[in-house]
Amino acid sequence: MTKPQNLLIAIDGPAGAGKTTISKMLAVSLNYRYLDTGALYRTVALAAHRQGVGVDDEAGLEKVCADIAIEIDGERLLLNGEDVSPLIRTPEITMLSSAVSAKPVVRKALLHIQRDMGRSKRLVAEGRDMGTVVFPEADIKFFLDASLRQRALRRFDQYENKEGRQSLEEIEQDIRRRDENDSRRDVAPLRPADDAVIVDSTTLPVKEVLDLMLSHIRPLIGHRLP
Repeated sequence: MTKPQNLLIAIDGPAGAGKTTISKMLAVSLNYRYLDTGALYRTVALAAHRQGVGVDDEAGLEKVCADIAIEIDGERLLLNGEDVSPLIRTPEITMLSSAVSAKPVVRKALLHIQRDMGRSKRLVAEGRDMGTVVFPEADIKFFLDASLRQRALRRFDQYENKEGRQSLEEIEQDIRRRDENDSRRDVAPLRPADDAVIVDSTTLPVKEVLDLMLSHIRPLIGHRLP
């Protein structure tokens, strides 16, 4: 019997495309670990915000990265031992993290954390440069996309019943700005890897997106999947 192959799976895409939902479902289906790299940058952004360090203060950002301890505990993100998981999902930190993630000193500081997790494979890693920069050797790469309006609607629904939530138009404007920031930055801009499987989830239910990804993974993994 052929030994099942352990894979390193990279999933990239813009904000609101459904990467987090799909990546978590895929990790559960495969019994793999899950890495939300965006949460790492959000945590640095939160730490910088708390310390009053601006996004253009590279020396300050470098010190922030050197002085903090980030731990991943399942789906919890710990900053110096504090669970900051809900705090890093606010619109303010979301926009700040996009700017912070463009800074080379921050990307360099977090790169080793990501690559350490990928060494033993059996990992689903989602972000914006997983297939192009962090894990160019990934066994399979996906680029998950959707229309701007559909991505904004998903975020709008996600924030439902939250106090002070943004309007749909405000969310769409934020996502458009973040798309521009992520795709135009000099360091690791958002783009599909040359060998990525492009998945447009605009009209696809989550289950169909998962099934489509699994159809590409089955030939590689060496044993039967659901």
